[in-house]
Amino acid sequence: MRRLGGLEAEIMDRLWRWQRPTTVREVVDDINRVRPVAYTTVLTVANILHRKGWLRRHKVGRAWAYEPARGREEYTAGLMQDALGRSADRRATLMRFVSHISREDCAALDAALRALDQAEAPAADAGGER
Repeated sequence: MRRLGGLEAEIMDRLWRWQRPTTVREVVDDINRVRPVAYTTVLTVANILHRKGWLRRHKVGRAWAYEPARGREEYTAGLMQDALGRSADRRATLMRFVSHISREDCAALDAALRALDQAEAPAADAGGER
C-alpha cells in the first residue's frame, strides 16, 4: 500500500476525525487555519482520493460532500503489512517490532491473535465435517 501524500493525509485525517460527510470548502477552511492552501488544490486531491477508492462522495446542492470509504485502521494496517513485506527476515522484523511496543500494545496484539485463532477454529471444524 502506498503511503498517502502530505495533503492527502491532511484531508483524510480531518475526514476520519470528523466522521461525517464534508465539503471541500470545510476542509480548505480548516487547513487554512494552519497554513494557506487553495480551494482548487484540495478539490483536485479530494477527486484523486475518490478515484483511488479512499473517499465516497455525493452531491449536496452544487458541491460534493466527501466521506472516507476506508478507515484509518485499514490504512495503518496496510502500511504495516507493506513494511513487513519489504523485510528479508519477517520473523526478525516482527520480533524487533514487538520488543519496542508498550505492554498495553503487546497485550492488545496478543488479544487480537487469540481472537483470530478462535474465529478460525470454528471455520476449520466446519470445513473438516464436509
